[in-house]
Amino acid sequence: NEDFNPFDNLLCILLGISFTVWFTLLLVFIIVPAIFGVSFGIRQLYMKTLLKIFEVRQGKGAPRSRFEMSDIFYFCRRGVESIMDDEVTKRFSAEELESWNLLTRSNYNFQHISLRLTVLWGLGVVIRYGFLLPLRVTLAFTGVGLLVVLTSIIGFLPNGRTKNFLSEKVHLMCYRICVRALTAIITYHDSENKPKNGGICVANHTSPIDVIILASDGCYAMVGQIHGGLMGVIQKSMVKACPHIWFERSEVKDRHLVAKRLSDHVEDKTKLPILIFPEGTCINNTSVMMFKKGSFEIGSTVYPVAIKYDPRFGDAFWNSSQFGMVSYLLRMMSSWAIVCSVWYLPPMSREEGEDAVQFANRVKAAIARQGGLVDLLWDGGLKRGKVKDTFKEEQQKLYSKMLVGTQEDRSRS
Repeated sequence: NEDFNPFDNLLCILLGISFTVWFTLLLVFIIVPAIFGVSFGIRQLYMKTLLKIFEVRQGKGAPRSRFEMSDIFYFCRRGVESIMDDEVTKRFSAEELESWNLLTRSNYNFQHISLRLTVLWGLGVVIRYGFLLPLRVTLAFTGVGLLVVLTSIIGFLPNGRTKNFLSEKVHLMCYRICVRALTAIITYHDSENKPKNGGICVANHTSPIDVIILASDGCYAMVGQIHGGLMGVIQKSMVKACPHIWFERSEVKDRHLVAKRLSDHVEDKTKLPILIFPEGTCINNTSVMMFKKGSFEIGSTVYPVAIKYDPRFGDAFWNSSQFGMVSYLLRMMSSWAIVCSVWYLPPMSREEGEDAVQFANRVKAAIARQGGLVDLLWDGGLKRGKVKDTFKEEQQKLYSKMLVGTQEDRSRS
């Protein structure tokens, strides 16, 4: 055949061998261990290697040799922050690192530092984008694809122990694959306090991947708004296998309807614990902000969970006003790793004479104390909205007392 080209045939053979080896390694070292919940210790070794590499760097480096007009904005911002000490706004921006972790986005204010660090940074770019990113994207599609397909199949089974057992195993397997897609290295503490059926698990919220972090160690019933697109497909398939609680957009603001759906769920002790993030928005891994009282009005046992990320390996905080979901996930998958600690706190119940707000604050304080986070009373809704009038009135009352005193003080005088 005149059109036959041996080089094309050789290229096809090499590509076939490459894909076979690639997927074999994925299957043996990642997917199969995820199914059985075991680990070969590769991620822990990888983390220790990164720590050794980070120790090689020398400080933060030297500043730019040439002054630019844009440099003054950095100093202006730091000066204003020092004067105002705004403890709220800074919770909605990325956590500042004490030293450079060889990620470009964490070192905007410096250029050339040294030849050795430049070489290390270049090798890091090649490793992260040339090897880790394709591997992680492959794992992410594998995990999500298996979740959609297998939960849809399980949905055809009749309700019962078999369906619940298979649903739990499938969810755990798929979430563990997704955890490996982020090279997430998670340390779980006090597992004897893990949430139980009929309860509500509440945790501080830094990132959408908080769900994956927790769900890879136990199954939960998710609560959220129904979405369209790929997320909607995932939600529809998941609810077929497990009684998750999804709300229509028009139902989310109906507090009574939401409370009733949650109450009906926790009253059935055969159903999985509900996973809720009461802050309602992502905070930058430095503090815990006001918990919405809705999930604390139900009267069920609350299982607090504290999550703390190690920013040296990658910033897990999702600034939704700056990054979309896809770009955020790409940033996560191109980071070194996601390293975090999870603490399961003892279950807590509402005490006699304690209202929902006081109960929420008590749970929030326990989470902040365990995770080493700052306990703030401010509403995370300030990330997108204005300060509520009630907060303004409280401050006005406080200042008025300082100026004119209380009614008792005036009567005495």
